[in-house]
Amino acid sequence: MALKLSKRGRIDPFIALDVLRMANERAMAGGEVLHLEIGQPGGGAPRAVIDAAKRALDAHAIGYTEALGVPELRHRVALHYRDRYGIEIDWRRVAITAGSSAAFLLSFLAVFEEGDRVALASPSYPAYRNILSSIGIAPVDLPALPEERFQPTPALLDREAQLDGLIIAHPSNPTGSMLSAAELGALCRHCRERGIRVISDEIYHGISYGADPVTALAFEEEAIVINSFSKYFSMTGWRLGWAVLPESLARAVECLAQSLFISPPTLSQLAALAAFDAREELDAKVAHYRRNRDMLLKGLPNTGIHPFLAPEGAFYLYADVAELSNDSETLCLRLLAETGVALTPGTDFDRTRGHSTVRISFAGPEPVIAQALDRLASWRTAVE
Repeated sequence: MALKLSKRGRIDPFIALDVLRMANERAMAGGEVLHLEIGQPGGGAPRAVIDAAKRALDAHAIGYTEALGVPELRHRVALHYRDRYGIEIDWRRVAITAGSSAAFLLSFLAVFEEGDRVALASPSYPAYRNILSSIGIAPVDLPALPEERFQPTPALLDREAQLDGLIIAHPSNPTGSMLSAAELGALCRHCRERGIRVISDEIYHGISYGADPVTALAFEEEAIVINSFSKYFSMTGWRLGWAVLPESLARAVECLAQSLFISPPTLSQLAALAAFDAREELDAKVAHYRRNRDMLLKGLPNTGIHPFLAPEGAFYLYADVAELSNDSETLCLRLLAETGVALTPGTDFDRTRGHSTVRISFAGPEPVIAQALDRLASWRTAVE
């Protein structure tokens, strides 16, 4: 007799990670891979972070911490909001988490009930939808257009019936688009008037190519703001993020974190204290991402891949591949097998309209971007 299986695991795959697995399998078999599929900052963590981690290991300081993180790091995050945005927050509102993924799960559990409806722009980061679905919350796609820079608008929200939440991502994964202060303020006011909880994904703050992004905390005290040490701070594998919570939610999130995670990774927390003092090194990485972005914008039209817009932030480019295929998943499999270039199909971000789109990560080394462009252009010529 077959044993029972929960429906919670019957969610869509995170295709970018499936592509990474296939790319790694190719590499293990001796094939070359050019990784443009995953949001992995090049070069690793800042030197100061590595040194702080070594000191922590030598001090044998790696035990449990409080569920919401070590107070020193929570204080430092609060100072970050004062220094970067001019906003004073109580450090007790800061929850350090096991990556931003844990921050999203804890936040969703703390504010939404089973059956609630949470809106998000489409295309968008697939884990939002998958986490919501796994805990019985209904993701509501807002089909955003290129002329809206793939961002949610009050008009898109008003097309839907009762909504309980809105997830905003700025800069966005996969499009790299941002919200201006006026647009973000208008969305926050619109949601406040309708009783919609705002959850603002700000994990790519610090990586922008023009105006700096604005935090939702500037417009809405009841917003949940989520950030991470993975992207700007270049600490992906350290699995450390944070949430700035309304005061009324801090205890609920703490209780959930105590039982779900015990505490965030201690070594990562102690090392991350040094990340805020590595701005020069980190900003040099952002300049590197900009060069890669510009190289792709110039070279991609020769490959038959056409960017929808120039990314304003993050390190992704969302592009139309209809000239090559209307089956982005099969196209990405072919490109990996025939060129070694790993891209993520657009169906990861938009299940309805993503069959003719791809996401390209430009976080890697410049020579990899240049070589990928050459291979994609040669492949296009060969199949014509």
